[in-house]
Amino acid sequence: MYLTGFADEAATGIDGQIRAVKELGWSNIESRNIDGVNIHDLDDRAFDVVCGKLADAGVKINCFGSAIANWAKSIENPFDEDLAAAKRAIPRMRRLGTKMIRIMSYPPLKDRPMEDQMAEERFARLRTLVSMFSDAGIDVLHENCMNYGGQGWKYTLRMLEAVPGLKLVFDTGNPVNTDDRDNPGKRQSAWEFWQHVKQHVVYIHIKDGVPGKGDKRTDWCWCGEGDGDVERIVRDALAGGYDGGFSMEPHMALVAHDASVTNSEEFKFANFVEYGRRFEKILAAAKAATGR
Repeated sequence: MYLTGFADEAATGIDGQIRAVKELGWSNIESRNIDGVNIHDLDDRAFDVVCGKLADAGVKINCFGSAIANWAKSIENPFDEDLAAAKRAIPRMRRLGTKMIRIMSYPPLKDRPMEDQMAEERFARLRTLVSMFSDAGIDVLHENCMNYGGQGWKYTLRMLEAVPGLKLVFDTGNPVNTDDRDNPGKRQSAWEFWQHVKQHVVYIHIKDGVPGKGDKRTDWCWCGEGDGDVERIVRDALAGGYDGGFSMEPHMALVAHDASVTNSEEFKFANFVEYGRRFEKILAAAKAATGR
């Protein structure tokens, strides 16, 4: 069991990202953006610098938080862009010794029912990606975010059945931000989603929030203080023998998909560190309750 996080929410550059996890006494980063660029899209020179700084600090990249098939893509567009990203990611992951990559399953097509979402094309692309990464000894993890599989546990299970070898990263906060397709007007239940997919989960993102007010869809908050059932899910995971990573994704000082959320580097750093410390308390309580 280990702790890690999307350190781009703590700092823009790799120096600050390393400093944040070291401040917490951790030795892993789930890498997404460095200087505003996803790790699989950095130019070779910038990637070399990142590798050197990580090695000097004794910090590892435990997972690539890739942009492959994510909320900014479309299943109606050619597959070429995601294939190219995968081909760039594999040698970089090998160099860093990283064994997991987070992907998604493309956002739902607007104004179409879930029965008309080009599901078979989505599954075919995911099968190709799983095959590519598996051949390199890398696990492909799908996140329940703003994508086909994230529309509910039923869609996740259908996807897993159609894509052998695909595994899951479960995000506690994303259900709070996502409509329940089976109950119009309501948000998903993180606990219900978790209960149906937990046997396939190998990695957990920690995020929490409540429905927002006014034009704001979701108010992100400290872990354990929202509707993400963080404490309950963590206890249940440990009770079930979970021994993987817990990755912080606060969304309080920076949101990767929302450019309107901006704060100073000092604020982001302090927020990330405090978030990590609060989760450490939640984890300690869960360990005590489960004898882990």
